[in-house]
Amino acid sequence: MRSRLKHVTGRGQVLVPGGSFRMGSVDFYPEERPVKDVMVGELWVDEHPVTNAEFGRFVKDTGHITIAERAPDPRGFPGADPDLIVPGSQVFTGTSGPVPLDDWTHWWSWVPGADWRHPYGPGSTLHGLELHPVVHVGWEDAAAYAAWAGARLPTEAEWEHAARGSLEDATYAWGDEMRAGGKTMANTWQGHFPYENLWPPHLARTSPIRTFPANGYGLYDVTGNVWEWTATAWIDDHDAVHAEPSPSCCVPTGTVSEQDRFVTKGGSHLCAPEYCHRYRPAARQGHGARDTTNHVGFRCVRDPD
Repeated sequence: MRSRLKHVTGRGQVLVPGGSFRMGSVDFYPEERPVKDVMVGELWVDEHPVTNAEFGRFVKDTGHITIAERAPDPRGFPGADPDLIVPGSQVFTGTSGPVPLDDWTHWWSWVPGADWRHPYGPGSTLHGLELHPVVHVGWEDAAAYAAWAGARLPTEAEWEHAARGSLEDATYAWGDEMRAGGKTMANTWQGHFPYENLWPPHLARTSPIRTFPANGYGLYDVTGNVWEWTATAWIDDHDAVHAEPSPSCCVPTGTVSEQDRFVTKGGSHLCAPEYCHRYRPAARQGHGARDTTNHVGFRCVRDPD
């Protein structure tokens, strides 16, 4: 087992030791297979996902306009209703009762005017959400923030290694029991998805950073709360070794298209055992680079000097 010593910089990053680890799982979803031994280097990792307050400072400094705040290119949506080709984003809307869990359109709605400043649509604000993870950010938005911060997005392997917190082959970031000592360890769906969430209102969506315990490396919200973007393009399994070289620090990686997909990790507050048992370090999902929602955010990493 690696050292669990927490070394934190003033900018809120934890030095995660490098080494070899077993990436993936054979116990849940096919895209997590096969398990591979992967080597990663030492890395500074954000202690928590980027918050609304932090993202706001970036926008104020740069004038960045996020994907959700721009009208989509109609060429990417042939046959779509022109009235829907407007700035906006996908927002989760709980149902009034049970629905088939193989059709996400029951609980996701395209909401014109939804964006990082208005997470639930026009009229909603960030009041009281300053320390919640920023959402409604596309891959390009996350990469732009990272470059501004003198950092970058982690590769999938780097992210999973850090999220494991030195626990080799454990199911969760804290061990093998979902409720360690009877305690809920992450912001995941409580109750029957997607119509019954038993959390109190202040936790029923995203939650403030540091609400739940950190992992063994001192990292918060590595599972649950929001899915997190990585720098790794999506493939359906681990057959291609995920020891890809780290992207260069601080250099934007170029324009992406509506068809590009990247790996997101960690699950979110919408993950429930009956629907999405993905609040685990090994879990992975392919997400469209410009598909913004209110349950996807990111954190940054930085290579040691």
